[in-house]
Amino acid sequence: MPLAFVASRPSPGVTLNLNKKVTLSSLALALIMIAVLIVVSLLSFRQFSIMSAQSQVRTAAEIIRVSLTEDMVNGVISKREGLLHRLSEVPGLKSVHVIRGSNVERQYGKGNEGESSADSIELKVLKNGEPYFTILDEPANPVFRGTIPFVATRSGNPVCMQCHDVAEGAVLGAVTVTMSIEHMKQDALIVSGIMVASVALFMLLMLTVLRRMVKPLIITANDVQDAVSHAIRGDFHANIQQRTNDEIGQVARDVNKLMLFLHKGLSDIRQDVALLLKHKPSEEGNLLVSTVGMVQGLIDASQFKQAIEEDESKTEIYQRLSKEVREHFGLRHFSIYEVQSNKNLMTPILVDGELGAPCRWCDPQILLRSETCRARRTGHLIDSIESPGICFAFHPPEDGEEYRHVCFPVLQSGMVGGVLQLMFGIDEIERMKEVVPYLRVYLREAAPVLEAKRLMETLREANLRDAMTGLHNRRFLEEYTDTLVAGTHRRKTQMSILMLDLDYFKMVNDTHGHDAGDTVLKALAKVLTQSVRGSDMVIRYGGEEFMIILQDTDGDGAELVSEKIRAAVEALKVQLTGTVLQKTISIGLAVFPTDSDTFWQTVKYADVALYHAKETGRNRVVRFTPDLWTDEKIY
Repeated sequence: MPLAFVASRPSPGVTLNLNKKVTLSSLALALIMIAVLIVVSLLSFRQFSIMSAQSQVRTAAEIIRVSLTEDMVNGVISKREGLLHRLSEVPGLKSVHVIRGSNVERQYGKGNEGESSADSIELKVLKNGEPYFTILDEPANPVFRGTIPFVATRSGNPVCMQCHDVAEGAVLGAVTVTMSIEHMKQDALIVSGIMVASVALFMLLMLTVLRRMVKPLIITANDVQDAVSHAIRGDFHANIQQRTNDEIGQVARDVNKLMLFLHKGLSDIRQDVALLLKHKPSEEGNLLVSTVGMVQGLIDASQFKQAIEEDESKTEIYQRLSKEVREHFGLRHFSIYEVQSNKNLMTPILVDGELGAPCRWCDPQILLRSETCRARRTGHLIDSIESPGICFAFHPPEDGEEYRHVCFPVLQSGMVGGVLQLMFGIDEIERMKEVVPYLRVYLREAAPVLEAKRLMETLREANLRDAMTGLHNRRFLEEYTDTLVAGTHRRKTQMSILMLDLDYFKMVNDTHGHDAGDTVLKALAKVLTQSVRGSDMVIRYGGEEFMIILQDTDGDGAELVSEKIRAAVEALKVQLTGTVLQKTISIGLAVFPTDSDTFWQTVKYADVALYHAKETGRNRVVRFTPDLWTDEKIY
């Protein structure tokens, strides 16, 4: 059966194509790079602005310290306000505020009104002698503030402690300078803007170049995707244009070669499998799916053959074939017949999956005259799909549904050894056209295995039957004894054993020859077979001695059957050349497990009874009794 082959392909509405991915990825990277550049440049300019402002504040503080020292040395310290006023007029400086420390106040007084501490920052600087810097984020104009301490030291010229009565390291005072950094902020923004614009322009150029370089790859990738999608649908006629001479162009060339190779390879495989199937598949549809399905069908048939080769009997093979027809091919109505060519008979083995069911879809006449079956007579496939009503032996039930049938002859040694019949409605005709070729392969694989099993059964049967009379022989009895005994015990019944021997048979051979003796034995075998049930067994025990096993029969019933046999043999007339012979027979009877719980001991008892019948006049039936057994030795 064709194998379903499903391949998923990406949905165009869900996934982005490669071109969009490259563009969006490049834009995202560019935006990230610009954002990082802006952040880094602003942070760098901010840090630079702070450091520059600190340097300027320190410079202004040093100028103030030097100027105040010189004024003190020159005795013009009272004019220090002018200096501070002039400094405040320097572009960028907003204010200059000098704070007198407690040591200076103690020595020289509080000084001017503006020289006292104004806030907590200045008090902190006067206390710890550490400079303090901060940015005051005013709404319109960011301002940088720095408070620098004046610390007494012995170095320099002049030395601070020449005028101040303090210890070295003491804080004499501090100066607070505020300055605008608006111009620095504007400069930073301008420079950052220039950098960002430069980077954006560079990224735009790079994206343009990248797109031009990637475009052949994207187009080739799209072509490859389209070719693969068509290949999944069974179309391998891809023709991808080679746009470059690099690796991308090589990919295009290789894909074209691959598609041509796949198309040719699948087409060749398809043709080879079609030859094996003896069926030309439709050229329409998916080449890949149909080819895979055809190959899988052959694999399934091969696995089926491996399985039936290990089955024990023909019945097991038929049952396995029935299972494949039902489960693998999905058919409910079918019949499997076995042909007995030497008897012109057909036997239904399985009907609609039921073992041993009666003929259901054909005229029962085919069972008795197998030549009325068209498939059996011709050895050809009988197909009512193409030729409705082709076989007159097809008799479907009148249930209102219109049926079609296909009958497969199973050829064995050049002859039809069996027939597989399929029945189906007209709505399944198209599916059956695909099923029929694969079933022919299954039957072709099964035919030699069935033939081998038939030959083995024939050989075994020949080994277990007497060639002249067709009766089972003693070897069959030895193999079947355990089954007989087990069945008798399971059913809790009795089994009667009859030992039979023709009276004065040696005289027939001596007087009329061995051919006459063989004729008498054949006639006797026929009488014995006709005198018992089909479930009973007639066995040629040796020479003119026979055994009959009557299953589920007690001693009284066995005596009645024995008398019937004796009378039938006495009345038998055997026609020989120039004469007619009539013979009599002596019969010994024993019952298992009544007379003995051992089968072969019971046989011995029946033989003892037969010996007694011979001694007491022949042509009689003697039932074993314990007084007949004088030999204590167990058989």
